[in-house]
Amino acid sequence: MRQALYILGQLTDDDVEWMIANGRRRAASEGDVLIREGEPVSALFILLDGLVAIERNGARINTSQPGEFLGELSFVDSRPPSATVRAARPSSLLELPREVLTRHLQEDTGFASRFYRAVAVFLADRMRAELGGGRADADELDPDVLDEVSRAGERFTRILHRFQRA
Repeated sequence: MRQALYILGQLTDDDVEWMIANGRRRAASEGDVLIREGEPVSALFILLDGLVAIERNGARINTSQPGEFLGELSFVDSRPPSATVRAARPSSLLELPREVLTRHLQEDTGFASRFYRAVAVFLADRMRAELGGGRADADELDPDVLDEVSRAGERFTRILHRFQRA
């Protein structure tokens, strides 16, 4: 959920409404591959419920919980993913097709700026944690990020409600 708080906190309500309007609900059964290591990513996913496994060379290296974005790195550098993402149990996702999201990123520079900044802030936090700096506690977060946490939670709840009805 931490990732959703970073990313959805940087976006606007209109950005989230665009994602809802242009995304679709995707159900994944246990074992379904959403993203395959080394193959182009077809969509950006937001895990709404369930659990997915992150695998590299066939070995599980991590899992993702609801609220996690999947495939976002391939929108930053356009390289194929370095890991496979597989449903570890039945899951529900918001799927934003690559061509639709790419076109919107090119046409709406404000959205593009917010989207790329949000991904960069999240990746910076992840990198600090991996380099031994640890994750920031809530009182150590960037004040701009902290201000948006509540709003981000409300946006994720709005996405959940819209796609639970779908």
